[in-house]
Amino acid sequence: MTGRATRSARTIRSVACRSSTRERRSRRRTGGGPTSEAASEVERSGAERSSGRTEVAAVTSYAPVHETPEGKVFTVTGGDWDQVLGDRDPIHDEKIIVNMGPQHPSTHGVLRLVLELEGETVTDARLVIGYLHTGIEKNLEFRNWTQGVTFVTRADYLAPIFNETGYCLAVEKLLGITEAIPPRATVIRVLMMELNRIASHLVWLATTGMELGAVSIATYAFREREKILDIFELASGLRMNMAYIRPGGLAQDLPDTAVGAIRELLVYLPKRVAEYQAMLSGNPIWRARTIGVAELDVTGCLALGVTGPVLRSAGLAWDLRKTMPYCGYESYEFDVVTRETGDAYARYEIRLDEIGESLKIIEQCLDRLPSGPVMVADKKIAWPAQLATGTDGLGNSLAHVAKIMGQSMEALIHHFKLVTEGFRVPPGQVYVPIESPRGELGVHAVSDGGTRPYRVHFREPSFVNLQSLPALAEGGMIADVIVGGASLDPVMGGCDR
Repeated sequence: MTGRATRSARTIRSVACRSSTRERRSRRRTGGGPTSEAASEVERSGAERSSGRTEVAAVTSYAPVHETPEGKVFTVTGGDWDQVLGDRDPIHDEKIIVNMGPQHPSTHGVLRLVLELEGETVTDARLVIGYLHTGIEKNLEFRNWTQGVTFVTRADYLAPIFNETGYCLAVEKLLGITEAIPPRATVIRVLMMELNRIASHLVWLATTGMELGAVSIATYAFREREKILDIFELASGLRMNMAYIRPGGLAQDLPDTAVGAIRELLVYLPKRVAEYQAMLSGNPIWRARTIGVAELDVTGCLALGVTGPVLRSAGLAWDLRKTMPYCGYESYEFDVVTRETGDAYARYEIRLDEIGESLKIIEQCLDRLPSGPVMVADKKIAWPAQLATGTDGLGNSLAHVAKIMGQSMEALIHHFKLVTEGFRVPPGQVYVPIESPRGELGVHAVSDGGTRPYRVHFREPSFVNLQSLPALAEGGMIADVIVGGASLDPVMGGCDR
């Protein structure tokens, strides 16, 4: 619009200057006003100047109109400027390119959306990712198999336990020790994953509510998430990126204080979830912004590889905890929640209902939590699980340190080689999928027989699900792009990794 308007203005000024010069010369010759020949010459001059650009398509009552690849161009020899532009429709004739992100409060991370708009309607949407690339998969090739846990836990930073569990299940499958994992370690893994699932859904509820104007729900959801992070801190010493799951079991046992805090959460959280439903499910603004918005049916989900709550919101009960069980999930009683509408409101309902299902699983975990070790018995694989927090506060068991430092040289050598060099994994490759809060999290691990991975690739649900955002956004309003993107619940740390 600006470029074409400037060209038209230059044409007006140029023709006007020539017209006034010719009129003055004509007055000197004839002693009168501008002649009809001079006016005709001005019109011919304007037509000749424009014919150098393109062929004259039409002549309006006030100016010739020229069709160019950029749109209509008016060559004006006079007249009112408002009349010149009156033939243009800026809403339908103009396409505006808008960058949403990468620094934007509504993109759930450093995600850039390049939107092509016609007025308020999105005609094209392109995603630009990679702003949070950290090279996690490549770094794994330069660390031993146990050290890799420290890296993978930082991929999807809202679901670190799932990253760790998927990776460790793949390593254990390569080692052939899946059945040797102690039952207590397996139950604690399930317990921690379901706590992490609830925490992740609470973050989604808080951030999505904030983006749609429900600021109160953001403060409430983060308040409940703090209680879960406190439990993680009791269990591992860290609130996020715990590196708690290890190949062969766990870094350390679950303390009794954490068990007590979990039982308190089982009483407290269901009441809060009921309050969230009362606040949002009947709210007319929330319903107007989510019902019928960002719809995607089962066919579209399957074509794009979409999984998780987005797929289940379209009516397909696909949950890897049921369809391809792992960690003993087949022995737990819970339901796979589905909806049929496939819109943003259905995804909201599914995530709230999944919090309730996770609470059911957590209660069953506490009831069946057996006693025993939390690390495999093979000392060639297991990092010392007795390295619990000691009196020095640094995670060193004084009894174990006394043994390796003052009683057995062989124990010290073995400990040193295990920690620095690591254990060897037989050559081969495996793929292990698990159900994360965002969908199927798959780990493809390849070993060449060494102490380090040859290749580890993550099938990240955030990366795959984001492919559906153009399908959700195009044809809708720009305000609905935020709703559609939020309903996918992408985490850019996992997407870019």
